[in-house]
Amino acid sequence: MKGNNPVFTTDAPAAIGPYSQAIECRPSRMLFVSGQIPIDPATSAIVPGGIEAETRQALRNIDAILTAGGMDRTNVVRATIFLASMSDFQVVNGIYAEFFGEHKPARAAFQVAALPRGALVEIDAIAVE
Repeated sequence: MKGNNPVFTTDAPAAIGPYSQAIECRPSRMLFVSGQIPIDPATSAIVPGGIEAETRQALRNIDAILTAGGMDRTNVVRATIFLASMSDFQVVNGIYAEFFGEHKPARAAFQVAALPRGALVEIDAIAVE
């Protein structure tokens, strides 16, 4: 995991999803990816198709920014998911798990009152090298 180490203790609740309790890192370089809503960069519009399409687009946007910053999803040590409705959490969680695979960054998820441009999901990330 590129010099970053998952932290696990039985003295705190185990992760109940695709995330780690914590990630220890001693970064030489950090990349803070701003919250990404599901805007298609080609059209500057929110992608149609509901929460699944929106989640996939937000994660594609994060991937593109990580690449531009010389990193990839395995560099991500922390992510935050903002949802317009927690009823979408299971769908988002499944897509998020698929996106990160065996890599499980520390993570938080929240329901918020509203997101920019009426988006259903927004995701930010912190990556380290």
